[in-house]
Formats: sequence, structure tokens, C-alpha cells
Amino acid sequence: MSEVISVRFRGGSKNYYFDPRGLQVEPNTYVVVETAQGMEYARCVEANHEVPDQTVVQPLRPVVRIATENDHRSAAYNRKREKEAFGICEQKIAAHGLEMKLVSVECSFEGNKIIFFFTADGRVDFRELVKDLASVFRARIELRQIGVRDEAKMLGGLGICGRPLCCSQFLDEFIPVSIKMAKTQSLSLNPTKISGACGRLMCCLKYEQAAYEDAAKRMPKNDSFVDTPDGIGNVSGVDLLQEQVQVRLDSAPEAPKRYKAEEIRVLRSGKGSRDGIEIPKDRPARLRREEPESEDFFSRLSRRPGAGRGPISVPSVLAAEQAEEEDRSAGRRRHRNKGGKPRPQQSAPPRQEPAPRPQKQDRPARPPKGEKVEKLPVRTVTDTTAEKKAAADRAARQQSGQEGGRPAGNRRRPWRKPRGKGNGGSAE
Repeated sequence: MSEVISVRFRGGSKNYYFDPRGLQVEPNTYVVVETAQGMEYARCVEANHEVPDQTVVQPLRPVVRIATENDHRSAAYNRKREKEAFGICEQKIAAHGLEMKLVSVECSFEGNKIIFFFTADGRVDFRELVKDLASVFRARIELRQIGVRDEAKMLGGLGICGRPLCCSQFLDEFIPVSIKMAKTQSLSLNPTKISGACGRLMCCLKYEQAAYEDAAKRMPKNDSFVDTPDGIGNVSGVDLLQEQVQVRLDSAPEAPKRYKAEEIRVLRSGKGSRDGIEIPKDRPARLRREEPESEDFFSRLSRRPGAGRGPISVPSVLAAEQAEEEDRSAGRRRHRNKGGKPRPQQSAPPRQEPAPRPQKQDRPARPPKGEKVEKLPVRTVTDTTAEKKAAADRAARQQSGQEGGRPAGNRRRPWRKPRGKGNGGSAE
């Protein structure tokens, strides 16, 4: 067993083992390690642990130190330098007229080496470009041509599933994917539906391939001659996920039926002739399907509170449900004001008792007959508003030319004899 720590470099999702050399490194701690390319700045993803010697690639590189403040500043300066180098390299590529696409730039931790990653359809002669970049940066320049899958891993993005790309998250290395996997999983062979952001087949086709292959071994092939509980027929479809087959029976070929894999007996696998195939007399047993019983209306009524107190009257129960719904609707209307917002709950005012009626002995006695009773003068109340309005209406009618007490709008126009040759008049 060897004691190691797992580190991950920037822009990668693969873990590498390094010898801690007695250092206790916590996860998410940045360290400086020794690699074949020199000193590098990396992040620890797994603290000190032991692994078998067979899993360690010899020689095991050591951890130089835990990153200090100067190391952090150097890493930040390198990130800034990479952005500047990216823009300068794009200008040089356009000046030389090279058919290549710059993807990313990485600067070594020591600053003596700059790596440019690019994609191109074919081979590119970039010797003059390297000379120009070396004269600008005064460092060792390296250009690496990568594929479209590596480009997607560096840039990242979202897949059609809505999650980040697998290659930029957790895949250590690219796995081979073929169109045969899509056929085995009965997926659409449309390239736009089974291709990822890189334009190649999606890596997730490999995830469930083993489960589909295992299910395909237990299921019959298409056009197989099988025996079912309802008779013999040919398989017209296979559902590997539910492990069901669709069979066209000889007795009813127009209406295929679905059966479980345990309910059929394969008499011939795949296409072929039925000649010489002996059909057994006993048919396969039908598996019992536990289907949920449909709950009728009276079963729902029996679960209502107080259902066991006596006989259930369906009309009365329906009337009670309708009354409850009306009460809830009325309650919602009461608790909402004109603006549609619920009114604040207010406590009801205390109920006031009505004043007692005066008894007969408390009432004033009537005056005797023949005696005069002094009456108070009655004050007439006039509506000044109505009088003002009527006066304004009269003034308006007089100004509009009222004649004979008739409003101007209702005056009759004087009759005039129509002019024209047909009426004996002369045109003036």
C-alpha cells in the first residue's frame, strides 16, 4: 500500500496521485507538485489515503509544498497573461491567414512555457506563427491540435438534458461510442437527437448499454415464432425496458397483444420457416397481473365522515356536497375585497342589547278634550340646489332662442315649397 493524495489540475476532471512526503493535505487545498513538465499548481480533491501499489504509476511524483500567498499571486498573474496571449494569438492567426480555430491557452506555473490549443480540419503549417509568438512573449511556445470532443471538454456547456457536459464534469477519459448502441436502445437515428454539443455521438449512450445488452439476451428477437397463453404467433416488437414483447397471433393478426417474457415460449428464434416445428399441446401459463381496483362512487361515499351511522342517501349526500361547495365559495368572496386582495380579519363588535320599550306609565298623558295645545311653528325646508338648477335651465333656454315656451331644439321648421321644374317652380 502506498500513501498518496489525489489532485486535479485546472480544466481537467481526472485525478492524479502524488506522494505527500509526510505532508497532511486537506481537501480543496492548493499545492505545488512536481510533474514531467516542471512545477505545476493543482488542487487537492482527496486527502491522504492509501491505495494498492498496482494502481500507482511509477515513478510517483512528490508534492513540493502547500501553496503560499506568492504561489496564489503567481497563479493569478498567469491567468491574466493567458487572456492577453489569447487575443494576440488570434490577431497573428488572422494576419497569417491560417485556417485554424484557437480554443484555449495555458501558461505553465513557472511562466517559461505557453501552450496554445486549436482545432482545424486538416494539417496546418504554423511554423511562422510560432516564431512570431516566441518573439512577443519571450517564452517557449507550443501549439497542440485537438479534436472537437476535447474542445467541448475545455469550453464546457450544457447538453440537451439541461445539465453540464459530462466530459467537463466527471469523465476521466473519452469512451468509444458507436451507432450500434443507439440501435440496441431503440433510439432515433436522427443525428441531431443523438449527438452532443461537440457534434459527435453522446457519451451517455454508453451508460445504459450494459443493461440493454443483458436484457436483450433474455428477450426473444423480432419475427420469432413463439407460443403464448392465447395461441401461437410471431413477435412484432420488443420492449427491453419493461421486458415485454408484442405478438401478432395467428388467430387475430390485426390486433397485436403484449406479453411478459415469462408468458411466452420461443419455438424459433428470429426469422425462418415454421416447417418441422412441433407445437406443444400445453400453453404457457398466464401470469397474474395485480391491477388496482377501480373505486366506484359508492365506495367514496362510504369513506365520508359519519358514513356508518345509517343508510346512505345518494341525493342527500350530493346536496350536502353542493352546499359545502357553495359555503366555501361564499367564504372566499367574503374574504376578498374589490382589489382582489384578502381583507384583514377584524374582530366582530360586541353585540348591544336593544333599549327597553317605555312602559305605559312612562308615556306622557293625553291632554283633556277641549284644551288647546300650543303647537310649534313648522319651518319649511326648501331645496336651493333644485331651484338653482331650474333657474339655470330657464336661462339656457332663453339664450338659445326659445319661442312661445317651446325649446329651441323642438321648434318646427317653416314649410317651404320645393323648387324644381316638375313642381311648376322656377329655378332661381
